[in-house]
Amino acid sequence: MELTGAEITIRCLQEEGVEYVFGYPGGAVLFIYDELFKQETVKHVLVRHEQAAVHAADGYARSTDKVGVALVTSGPGVTNAVTGIATAYMDSIPMVVISGQVPTSFIGEDAFQEVDAVGITRPCVKHNFLVKDVKDLASTLKKAFYLAKSGRPGPVLVDIPKDVSNTKTAFEYPSTVNIRSYHPQVAGDANLIKQAAQMLLEAKRPMVYAGGGVILSDAAKQLTDLVRLIDAPCTNTLMGLGGYPASDKQFVGMLGMHGTYEANMGMQNCDVLLAVGARFDDRVIGNVAHFNSVPRKIIHLDIDPASISKRVKVDVPLVGDVANVLGELIKVLKSSKQKPDAAAHKDWWKQIDEWRGANSLVYKNSSELIKPQFVIETLHKITRGDAYVASDVGQHQMWAAQYYKFDQPRRWINSGGLGTMGFGLPAAMGVQLAHPDATVACVTGEGSIQMNIQELSTCKQFNLPIKIIALNNRYLGMVRQWQEFFHGNRYSQSYMDALPDFVKVAEAYGHVGILVEKPSDVEGALQEAFARKDELVFLDFRTDSTENVYPMVPGGRGLSEVILAEDL
Repeated sequence: MELTGAEITIRCLQEEGVEYVFGYPGGAVLFIYDELFKQETVKHVLVRHEQAAVHAADGYARSTDKVGVALVTSGPGVTNAVTGIATAYMDSIPMVVISGQVPTSFIGEDAFQEVDAVGITRPCVKHNFLVKDVKDLASTLKKAFYLAKSGRPGPVLVDIPKDVSNTKTAFEYPSTVNIRSYHPQVAGDANLIKQAAQMLLEAKRPMVYAGGGVILSDAAKQLTDLVRLIDAPCTNTLMGLGGYPASDKQFVGMLGMHGTYEANMGMQNCDVLLAVGARFDDRVIGNVAHFNSVPRKIIHLDIDPASISKRVKVDVPLVGDVANVLGELIKVLKSSKQKPDAAAHKDWWKQIDEWRGANSLVYKNSSELIKPQFVIETLHKITRGDAYVASDVGQHQMWAAQYYKFDQPRRWINSGGLGTMGFGLPAAMGVQLAHPDATVACVTGEGSIQMNIQELSTCKQFNLPIKIIALNNRYLGMVRQWQEFFHGNRYSQSYMDALPDFVKVAEAYGHVGILVEKPSDVEGALQEAFARKDELVFLDFRTDSTENVYPMVPGGRGLSEVILAEDL
């Protein structure tokens, strides 16, 4: 059977079981869009900006464990998509981005809407391809999906020139993939697993530090079983929230720059640290020299060998799929006659509870001003902790991470590594399409929401009943906080002057807008919003503009060098 490149592209998506493609048409991809029109298996979601297409595919992937797919045209289409691609790359999100390219004979001639998509995206993709021969298209797309999902996941770009999409060739979709030199290690080394088990059993002050790899590997159950088995406190990174139930007594909260006092002190003072699917990044452990100033044994489990001992030297490296290796580690621990040191653990938990006593997430509520923490706590109450929560980036992101208690994985959708403003709303769209009957909230700020506010139009077209929780403090809040702490209260360009009337903006797009200015109205407004199950509701909460995120470990400082609200 001979098919055009465009037909092959759609057939490949069908073979991969792709449900949604998020995209925006343009000249270089019109043949592909024509084939999309002729079928109904793969649904297309028309966004209003290519950045939003990639963020929506990202949100879809994070909430489903499937590969997200975006389709953009050449030139400005693919350059607009780069921010979304980099966001997915930093957080290891499986994604295939198909971009159009000028005809092969025009490449390198500065043709209309030509950019070097492969060169531009090379630093922020797991891999990319330029398909110059239609005969290679099916096998390339097969490789793209395999690469995106296997090993340490990530975005893969496939650049398809316009003439390739309109040239015919025999079609056969490969059943297998064999990429020379790419063979991700899934199973862990048995001897190293035994060493890790022995180290954990001998620990007096064990600590488990779990990141986004737990979510990506669907290893929440294995992590929970292990933590309870070894009787250790567990902390999650921003990307790992939901990997261990927040309501469990052994959970000590998020760690890092805005982590709890008990999580950070536990990390700094444990004698054996098990790091699972995390990478010791700067926002997690702060100053490396300070972190290393206290002796401890470190076990590091990750699918990516390049992440192990990259920033912090470890004692036992465990390379493999998180779920698989945790499962094997649990088997070894259960088969051992040795048990954890109960007396030492009792003393360790006593110390953890003393640190907990600092109550580092306490804040002063007000009857006059809406406190953003109170909004998030009330959101958790109204949704019973069962919502999918997407967020943008800034103070509101940290408050959502701190005060919405995630008991399940894949419910917290946020840009961690890149910190991308404008991520929240399009990501929530991807989540809502993936889970049409679920409750989906987007926590944002008045700065972030305006970066992709045009997607309110997409939400209207596709009837997406997302609830937008805008914590509107009239500032670029996190920028203002740093300017207050470290720049002598010089608020250079952080005040959001000339803000729109968000209620009217929402209504102009055909949605419901609610302005909330009093603390006494917060719960009622949220109840009303979530009662409107079939409508998008934009809640504009006018919050205290002076509120800061605590605790805070200043940049370049150590985990124990933390600023608490009571210190000021």
